[in-house]
This record gives sequence, structure tokens and C-alpha cells, in this order.
Amino acid sequence: MPRPEIVDLFAGPGGLDVAARDLGYEVTGIEFDQDACDTRTAAGLLTLQGDVRDFGPHKFPNATVLAGGPPCQTFTVAGSGAGRRALDEVIEFVKRMARGEDVRSQLAVLDDERTGLVLEPLRWALEAMRDGRPYEAIILEQVPAVLPVWEEYAKVLSANGYWVAKPKVLHTEQFGVPQTRRRAILVARLNRIVELPSPTHRMYRKGVPRDHGDPRLAPWVPMSAVLDRPAPFEVISNYGTGGDPKSRGRRSSDEPAFTVTGKVSRNRVVGRDGAELPRFSEAEAGILQTFPAGYPWSGRAIAQQIGNAIPPLLGRAVLTAALGTAEDYATGGES
Repeated sequence: MPRPEIVDLFAGPGGLDVAARDLGYEVTGIEFDQDACDTRTAAGLLTLQGDVRDFGPHKFPNATVLAGGPPCQTFTVAGSGAGRRALDEVIEFVKRMARGEDVRSQLAVLDDERTGLVLEPLRWALEAMRDGRPYEAIILEQVPAVLPVWEEYAKVLSANGYWVAKPKVLHTEQFGVPQTRRRAILVARLNRIVELPSPTHRMYRKGVPRDHGDPRLAPWVPMSAVLDRPAPFEVISNYGTGGDPKSRGRRSSDEPAFTVTGKVSRNRVVGRDGAELPRFSEAEAGILQTFPAGYPWSGRAIAQQIGNAIPPLLGRAVLTAALGTAEDYATGGES
């Protein structure tokens, strides 16, 4: 029996695809960025380079699972904010698409064209329904600001026969990622109950020891557990501060990393005595994102590739909860 197939929109360097491949799925990622495509090629991931807007479900007739993580730059705290300002407009577009309208020619009203890309997974899902071959499962992720869009998606999918787990913001450290990062997740199954993954690790809280919290959950994972550095260190982060030096956060190597972004190299790393140490390398940033050690990062803008990716460990948790392994999924035995 052939392996179940996933088509992954805006696939980036392969965060979700690495997890899917480990679970036995055949995955083809669509990615526009040349650098991310170079990385994917080096990693042996099936890739169609191009603009998601130029393709549709008919290009992948054997895919039964739709996944995607649309570009987040206009929705992030560190980004332009155009997406957050346009949320009401985006939600109205979702409603119009659900009524059968083709809104693509009208997306020019948005301040940043990237904002409209968050609508592409819905276009694919609706086209597949109209073609009489709806996806059996849909898995989407984005930054927390997109949660209201996923909630509107959920209404549309529910009205078309999908069981949709209530979209929710998941904390990556609760799934063993040595980094605090939040992602808004949507999972849906056609005519089948589906749930989001349950945390396996405790939530990180500043000043709360690892061994405190729900004893049924594992402690969160610190940077020191995954990085090969000879001595304890502190990270001084500028993320989310607006450049205000007084707002810079500090975390020790015995805590999870701050959210890894494309600007990770701006974070200072110092010893306990305050001496400057080498800043995180691209390889270390990838490890903090839970990519395999030695992942073949290629092309340029590697830090940006890493920062834009979903951590494979979180991707694995979401895929397992939504689909099970490929063998389970193919036999209908997943929970």
C-alpha cells in the first residue's frame, strides 16, 4: 500500500515535513523561497518551488492531508503589524470565500500582500471540496495573532462535514522543545473526531523551578540539555523589546531559550562572570528549534529560515494527535 500523502503549503525549510517523514508520511512541500528550497533539497525533502497561489489541489490528486504555515511576518509582534490591523478584513474574506466567492482579485485592498496568504489553505480546502475530493485532514499553524482567523476557518470547515478541534495557542516547551514559542494550531478531520495534542511537559514560568508543577508531566527542557557548551551561560535577548535596552530579558542555560527568530544572532551570550561568549551559531539555533543536529542548512538567510520554521518536535506532536503514524492512518487505526 502506498504511503499516505501530505501536501504542505509554505513549507519553509521543512519543520513539519521532517516530523511527517519520521512518522512515515510522503510529503511534498510547496515553497517559494530559493534558500529554503536549497535546504529542503539538501535534506532530501520533496519540493515544488513556486507560489502557492499558482497551484491547487488538482496538482496533487493523491494527497489526502493538507497542511500549511502561511508567512507570519505581517502578524508577528516583530513584524509590520499589517496583518494584525487587517484581521477584520481577513475574517470577512473567509466568510465570503465560504459563500463561494473568489476574492483573490480583491486582496489588493490589504496593506501587505503577504497578509492575504493566510487565506490560501482555505482556498485549497474549498477547491478540493468542489472537486469532490475533500481532504481527509487539515493541519494549520501560525503565530498567535492568527487565532481568530483559524476560529473562522473552523466554522467554515465544521459546516462542511469536518470535525475541528477548537483552535488553540500551544506552548512549544510543553512538548519538549527547549524554547518558549507559541503557535496557533488548527486541526480538522472529515467526519471523524480529532483533538489537539495534550502537553507532555510543564509550562515554563520565570522563577518557577523545573521540578514544580504537574507531576504527570515531564519538566521543561533547558538549553543546557541540547547545546554542547562547556560552561553555564546567560542569553540576553532583544526580542519583543522594541530596541529598549531596559526591556531586554535574560535567561540562563538552565532555562528554555527565548523564541528563536531570524534575528537570533543579535542575542548576546555571556558567562556567569559577564564575559562575552560566542553567540548562537546557525547550527545551535536549529537545534533549539529541534531540527536534527547536522541538518543541512543551505542557501542564504539561514537564521531567517530557522526562525520561520515550526519546531519539528511540535509538528510531530500535532501530526500524531491529528493523524497517528502513516501506518495507523492508512489502516484507520489512529486514535
